[in-house]
Amino acid sequence: MKNIGKLIALLFLVTICGTPALSQTATVNGTVSDDGFRPLVGANVFLQSEPNKGTSTKRDGSFSISIKPNTEQTVVITYLGYDTLYKTFNLKPGETKNVDVQLNFGSRSFKQVIVEDERTRTSTMSRIDPKSIDQLPMPNASIEKTLLFQGMGVSSSNELSSQYSVRGGSFDENLIYVNDVEVYRPFLVRSGQQEGLSFINPKLVRSVEFSSGGFEAQYGDKMSSVLDVHYKKPKKKLAGSVEGSLLGGNIHLENASDNYRFTQLHGFRYRTNQYVLNSLDTEGSYKPSFTDYQGYFTYDLTDDLELGLLLNYARNEYNFIPQDRETDFGTINEALRLRVFFEGQEINEYETGVGALTATWQPTNKLRLKFITSAYRTLQQENFDVEGAYRLDELNRDLGSDDFGEVAFSRGTGGYINHARNYLLGNVFAAAHKGTYYGDKYTIRWGLRGKHERIEDEFNEWRYVDSSGYSLPNAAPFTSREDINLYEVIRAKNNINSSRLMGYGQLSRALTVDSNDFTFNVGGRFHYWDFNDELVGGPRALVTWKPNWDKDILFKAASGFYYQPPFYREMRDLNGDINYDIKAQRAIHYLVGMDYVFEMWDRPFKFATEAYYKQLDNLIPYEIDNVRLRYYAENNARGFATGIDFKINGEFVKGVQSWASLSIMTTREDIKDDFYYEYYDDNGNRTYRGNQFNPIADSVRKEPGYIPRPTDQRVNFSLFFQDYFPGDPTIKMNLNLVFGTGLPFGPPSYDRYQDTLRIPPYRRVDVGFSKQLLRDEKSERSGLGLKGPFKHLHSVWLSAEVFNLLAINNTISYLWVRDISNRQYGIPNYLTGRQLNVRLIVNF
Repeated sequence: MKNIGKLIALLFLVTICGTPALSQTATVNGTVSDDGFRPLVGANVFLQSEPNKGTSTKRDGSFSISIKPNTEQTVVITYLGYDTLYKTFNLKPGETKNVDVQLNFGSRSFKQVIVEDERTRTSTMSRIDPKSIDQLPMPNASIEKTLLFQGMGVSSSNELSSQYSVRGGSFDENLIYVNDVEVYRPFLVRSGQQEGLSFINPKLVRSVEFSSGGFEAQYGDKMSSVLDVHYKKPKKKLAGSVEGSLLGGNIHLENASDNYRFTQLHGFRYRTNQYVLNSLDTEGSYKPSFTDYQGYFTYDLTDDLELGLLLNYARNEYNFIPQDRETDFGTINEALRLRVFFEGQEINEYETGVGALTATWQPTNKLRLKFITSAYRTLQQENFDVEGAYRLDELNRDLGSDDFGEVAFSRGTGGYINHARNYLLGNVFAAAHKGTYYGDKYTIRWGLRGKHERIEDEFNEWRYVDSSGYSLPNAAPFTSREDINLYEVIRAKNNINSSRLMGYGQLSRALTVDSNDFTFNVGGRFHYWDFNDELVGGPRALVTWKPNWDKDILFKAASGFYYQPPFYREMRDLNGDINYDIKAQRAIHYLVGMDYVFEMWDRPFKFATEAYYKQLDNLIPYEIDNVRLRYYAENNARGFATGIDFKINGEFVKGVQSWASLSIMTTREDIKDDFYYEYYDDNGNRTYRGNQFNPIADSVRKEPGYIPRPTDQRVNFSLFFQDYFPGDPTIKMNLNLVFGTGLPFGPPSYDRYQDTLRIPPYRRVDVGFSKQLLRDEKSERSGLGLKGPFKHLHSVWLSAEVFNLLAINNTISYLWVRDISNRQYGIPNYLTGRQLNVRLIVNF
């Protein structure tokens, strides 16, 4: 703890000393309003030459921004849904100019979006369009799913889950913030159908930024990516939306007081994936129910001080009574069928609550201070007793036979029982401070965060396997009750209390040299955890260069140390025991990239690419089963991830955006002290234990070295394409296509080096067709508005969607069974089939 005081003092000293005396400037003061002279609260005001230098309008629409004197400076004013305004000034030192501007309502062009994107273009963060969710035809459309198309290096091979992998990282390596509050993954979820709703409510979102690596020091302690989401601050007296489909529905309401001092935002969601689960191989009674409420409230105590309150309550229930399952698999030469008959049921409940109180104080246009307190609580229960009796058959392969495709003979029978009574209670309390100082050519950011975690869990889980009269793993036939051995047993009871202290400081600066624009961002962060008395930290840096070329090209390079101290899951091993000596994992990022804004077919496009290498140390190996991660709880591996990503977006069809991304990568790890033996007979031929005809005469120890990590998905391609009926933009077509090569897997032995097989590639196409039934033409500047009972409606859309258009059986995991000769078979667990969905969206 002695080092913590020194680090805080040093961070404070750097912050104070790094703020030089203010140079003489000119000032532009003004107000921003709509064409009805109503103030626009939160409009962005910034310099076109220095996008990182800006402010936003207050509740009365006022703003103040400093500019460089004795030179022409263009001020850009933007507001969502309104035309962008450009104002050019040439003021003397110390001069103040007052302006009042009105913005006209209108849709933003892609060029305007590019101007706004200058803020993120000079970083590794990229803006994600949250509005595209309304057009995304997927069973689990969410902000996270848009990352497949609009992000770089993002992959997901499960349409039922919102979890994602970034550049070879695990699901647990991704940071997610909502209004500067960290969001946590569910702990006990095993499969995508149990997962429920993502925390982020797309209807409440104002802005989304995402980085696949090389992100700044202000974003903290995960190794792969950061997703930064901010909710809206309503600008209207009353607005909202209602949406319903075969998979559930949602309602959102937003409101601002007459003086815009108080705003409120509400979101109610209900989702059930029962409809799509009926397309799975396992038939039975699926009863999933996922509900949540979110509220975001702001109140301006003064023009400079704003209070914010974020509330969330979610309850997810997944009840399932399986009946039977039939799965055909194998090859032409060995066609097999598995039939399973079930008894029992599964009852899972996940309850989560989040509360966060913020105070944002902006005493001057140059200084912004934010204080955050938050609390997170979750209660998760997992209960199941499921007995399965299976029959493994070989099918008739004779094309000329009348019984082609029918059962030829039985390979074996068996059964299993899965039992669990797992409970977890988690509480996380946090307090944080964030500060930003805007200089003339630089920005300083700093922050400090303290967090206390309390996790209580109780696990009682076992699995019994019986194959053809044998109780595995015994090799002797079953003779009595005393001979029964359980295949796997997990019994544990843990109580973890720990505290953390984190901090960062960073400086960003813009320079222009011979008409070449440069930006630099340097900083560092630290993380102290009292559980193992570990202090980690390191630097991060980013530089961008925009050459003075005719083509609009920007180059970037980034590097830094990214530590990930363990949370609950990484600390618990396969037997449920806690490793009290666990340490932080580390990734060192090296990244180079470029983006190019150009015109094609007289329409704007943006192409971006990034190449990267990640050096991984102190890794904690894990295995993936569906979306469940099981950690070894040992820092006994090292590894790397390297690859290149490409992304292009623009108006492939005039007036609507489409995105395409391609990722090529590999990630591997070397687990310390893992080895196996190869056995040979007297003739030097390979043999195995128990071989009576070729007994073992010699053995050789083998060390596997580097092996593929569980997320080693070599190639990923994603496409989200939008089109509309010629001459009628109210009829639209939206298509998303996802392709990912197979992930590694192996038999259930917990020996990672055996995971040398590959799951078949993930291939999926979803398509949606939508028609705008009603629209408020006045809001679209056509001069006429809706009349009668529809006068308060902004738009009404009706959509028909086809999920998994090509009806491809995608594999998510494997069920392992044995035949009478003790040979193991991996039976694929397929994801959802082709389904039709109907959706209605009403905006008012």
